[in-house]
Amino acid sequence: MKTTILLEDKIVPVYFNADNTQPVSKLLRLLRRTLENKITNGKKMIKNCLDTVISIEVVGSEAILHTYRESDTLALSLY
Repeated sequence: MKTTILLEDKIVPVYFNADNTQPVSKLLRLLRRTLENKITNGKKMIKNCLDTVISIEVVGSEAILHTYRESDTLALSLY
């Protein structure tokens, strides 16, 4: 399933794995809370990743942030 979120004035597509056992609405709330926390309290590397994110893939309890540079791609735990 695919949806979009607004992240720092950018529309970012979010893809959900069909194997997720949690409802999509709960995963979106967790993702939003985690990203907001990382924007305000994150280290420089995480903020750099969030500035260049092009898509997010939610697999289980992890969010994989895909960026322009593959080396900047990051996995965040939603819990």
